[in-house]
Amino acid sequence: MAACAMVHRAAGLQDHPRLTVTRQARGTAPILCRQCEDAPCARVCPVNAIKHENDAIVLNENQCIGCKLCAIVCPFGAITPDGSKPVAKAISHLPAAAPATQSAALSPLLAWTPGVRSVAVKCDLCAFSANGPECVRVCPTRAMFVVDNASLADGAAAKRRAAAAGIGPNLPPLLPPEKS
Repeated sequence: MAACAMVHRAAGLQDHPRLTVTRQARGTAPILCRQCEDAPCARVCPVNAIKHENDAIVLNENQCIGCKLCAIVCPFGAITPDGSKPVAKAISHLPAAAPATQSAALSPLLAWTPGVRSVAVKCDLCAFSANGPECVRVCPTRAMFVVDNASLADGAAAKRRAAAAGIGPNLPPLLPPEKS
């Protein structure tokens, strides 16, 4: 997650990590944008800051108005509102160092700090980097990788063939039902 934040900060984007890891009793799992084909976040964005481009869901942080609708409708919890740099100096009627609201401890969806513009943050597959997603590059266990549509189709076809042949992982052989 630190690598994600650093590479985005270097690119001039929000340095909030686009990936979080949740821990469960049986292991850990990454929570990140699934690049949905019919992305609900893109459908609800009132200013079209989230669009489907080049087989990815792309967020334009400069166009985002911080309404948080995308974060509310994301079925995976992969969009997090994060504050941009304070603009309080440009707004004279706001206190220079206003404290964060009490609700900020509860959820980023409820957070509001005077002088800080909320911006949606989601995985962009490090589209600005020639090396691809930084999380994939630095994953110590190589558990993360990028899969394209062709790879998904190939994997699904292989599973169907294995299931039909009864040789799939943990699949018992297909036997005709016993006659009684």
